[in-house]
Amino acid sequence: MTNYLKEYFDYKAFLLCLALVAVGLLSVYSATFDVGAAGAFEKQVVWAGVGLLSMLIAALFPIRALQRIAFPTYIVTLGILLVVLVVGKTISGSKSWFGVGGLGGQPSEFAKVATILALAAFLARTTTSLSNVKHLLIAIGIVVAPMILILAQPDLGTTVVFFAMLLPVLYWAGASNFILAAIIAAVLSAAAALFGTLTFLITLVIAGALLYLTRQNRFAAAVAFALTLAIGLSVQAVYERLPAYQQKRISSFLNPELDPKGAGYNALQSKVAIGSGGFFGKGYLQGTQTQLNFIPEQWTDFIFCVPGEEFGFLGASIVLTLFAGLLLHGIKVAYLSKNRFASAAAIGVTGIFAIHMLINIGMSMGLLPVIGIPLPFVSYGGSALIANMVMVGLLMNFYANRKEH
Repeated sequence: MTNYLKEYFDYKAFLLCLALVAVGLLSVYSATFDVGAAGAFEKQVVWAGVGLLSMLIAALFPIRALQRIAFPTYIVTLGILLVVLVVGKTISGSKSWFGVGGLGGQPSEFAKVATILALAAFLARTTTSLSNVKHLLIAIGIVVAPMILILAQPDLGTTVVFFAMLLPVLYWAGASNFILAAIIAAVLSAAAALFGTLTFLITLVIAGALLYLTRQNRFAAAVAFALTLAIGLSVQAVYERLPAYQQKRISSFLNPELDPKGAGYNALQSKVAIGSGGFFGKGYLQGTQTQLNFIPEQWTDFIFCVPGEEFGFLGASIVLTLFAGLLLHGIKVAYLSKNRFASAAAIGVTGIFAIHMLINIGMSMGLLPVIGIPLPFVSYGGSALIANMVMVGLLMNFYANRKEH
């Protein structure tokens, strides 16, 4: 029995997940016990229990059956995302929640799981080839469809997560460097257009060089560059026609210091909290920024400031090490899996965790714009916690079945 568990039970993913959930529970308790967020910690404990059960179910679910139900589940998920746009509950300006009484959920969190599995199932077909333009467009469309519905809520942060997951999966599935470069160039062009003409021009030069170096032929490179230029110019044109107050919102989104008492307040206070922690921190439940509630609802998107302030550089490093271990293990599972479906899905899961971690910690430290992305396993929230633990369960499943074709 011991040898069987050693061979097929993914202890590493299981323990790393539990460690991150424990960090989350400690952080949520510290951030909420004395600031009027009654019941938040107790709810998170219940959700962690539900997540643990869901993780074990995902780990034991037959992989062939999982592959067969991937597309039906994906279609149902798209339907739910449509329904939430009509009857959903609006929270923080985003109509992305179902709420009945005291219970609620965010379908977009579970849409990540469904989309990963559907994309992996499509790429695992023996007839699928990303060198075929039709197949490439279908693969991109599988991810873009939920992105459009989520952006309509609007939820920019989750939309970014979906796109960031697409690139590593396409790379892992064999997409050419030119295709990846064309996608990245278009996105960089759109983002750079918001930072001014000089940044946009520099980005165009970099994008052009990238497309030229990875080109399959000159015509394809020219078309890709033209699309990159058109996308960037369209962003500038749209921005210039927005009302002044909407332009101000975008400016604050890109630079919190422009509105330190409004849109940029949380990011600035989070930087103060993390910076004040020093090397060893101020001690558990002793953080001044945390306990005096300088950061509103710090138990959600800015939860990283809690271990950063109370346990300092050492505590923050431990959190980062746990995430790094999980990400490296996810890549290892993808590499070891002989099943194409499992391998692609493992990379998708790893990509989701990576982009969440990078953006959340980046915005908490003032390195990236604030777009409302929670820290996996750590931030308060039932839907995200359960969905993330299900994805760890999938990694455990793929590890157990890594030798199956």
